[in-house]
Amino acid sequence: MARALSRSARQLYGSQSVLQPQQQAVAVRFYAKEAAPKALKGDEMLKGIFLEVKKKFETAIGVLRKEKITIDPDDPTAVEQYAKVMKTVREKADLFSESQRIQFTIQQRTAGIQDARSYLLALKDIRLKRGLTDEIGAEAMMFDALEKVEKEIKKPLMRNDKKGMALLTEEFNKINQKLGIRKEDLPKYEEELEKKIAKAQLEELKKDALEAMETQKKREEFNDEEMPDVKSLDIRNML
Repeated sequence: MARALSRSARQLYGSQSVLQPQQQAVAVRFYAKEAAPKALKGDEMLKGIFLEVKKKFETAIGVLRKEKITIDPDDPTAVEQYAKVMKTVREKADLFSESQRIQFTIQQRTAGIQDARSYLLALKDIRLKRGLTDEIGAEAMMFDALEKVEKEIKKPLMRNDKKGMALLTEEFNKINQKLGIRKEDLPKYEEELEKKIAKAQLEELKKDALEAMETQKKREEFNDEEMPDVKSLDIRNML
């Protein structure tokens, strides 16, 4: 269960880091007899973050108390249901989806990059660090397209070069067409990504549950008890 929630917690901490201090400030009442010293802005920000994290965590737990999760990563129906539950958690607790987190990371990492090559290298670094694979070879095609444009304009391509970037966009559109990637299909790709993540998380949950039961079984008082099937476990009873 902790693993199931850890991703949402990481998303939450990541999203909170970009909020402005004034958005995080909260009123704090002091019940001491003497007036407490005025809190620093940094303290107020941390208190605000803590309260926001607490609120979002309680929202997530509230959803998980109601929704049934079957720990069976080999059952497509169970995977789809788990993905729907986690989507509900994200929507109600206002958390990033995986694709939104990637988009946010790209925006943060590339904000100050001025040339197109460094931008593509930053994208490659993000992909590698997040463990994303480029099975169709799109990345190499993008660098080849950039090479072609830079040879044509006879200089490094800068991101504020409208004509040069228009040429690169044309080359990228050709790549997308060749690979059969359409902008209108992006929601479908996002859904497929979330299902892959859901399956991986269920596999982790199953592994953790089996390890916990094996550890329990080694204790003398449980030697004569049969361990339940992981699929029969109802997380709602454990929250």
